[in-house]
Amino acid sequence: MTGIQTLHILNKSPDHPRAARCVEMVSAEDGLLLTGNGVLLLARGNLLPGASKVFALIPDVEARGLGDLSGNVSSVDFAEMVTLSLQAQRVISW
Repeated sequence: MTGIQTLHILNKSPDHPRAARCVEMVSAEDGLLLTGNGVLLLARGNLLPGASKVFALIPDVEARGLGDLSGNVSSVDFAEMVTLSLQAQRVISW
């Protein structure tokens, strides 16, 4: 879980304007961590064409009944979320 330039933490639903802006801003060197209603983005098809590292907070995925994550999404717990935040050069919360 290293090599993340900017960790984008998205807790807004996919229909929120900030979610769309976040998706536009993520680059291949960045990571995207989906929390809260942000995990609903997983229910959509083509998640992020530009993002190479996508993470989802396990309790939020389970609370919304999303079940299995796609192959390009890594599930993380709270401790791993902290580790991601510390390893990233910059963190932006949306």
